[in-house]
Amino acid sequence: MSITGAIVLYAVTWFMTLFCVLPYRTRSQDEADHIVPGTPPGAPADEVMQRKAWVTTLIATPIWALIAGIILSGWITVEDLDWFGRMKP
Repeated sequence: MSITGAIVLYAVTWFMTLFCVLPYRTRSQDEADHIVPGTPPGAPADEVMQRKAWVTTLIATPIWALIAGIILSGWITVEDLDWFGRMKP
């Protein structure tokens, strides 16, 4: 795996984890009983993106390390994912 491949893998892992983390502990304006005029009631009541970014980083880094370790060890290769036999050895 090249450095560029590792960075792309980390970015994909980070954003996939972010989309899983975003809904947790999010209070809507309706739940907080403070709806700002011009916004929908389901909009978040407070900004917590910095905390969610840190949580995402703490979760995504070990996941990325596990996936990178599997790729670098050769335990799973591209040929293993060739289910239709289109790649020649």
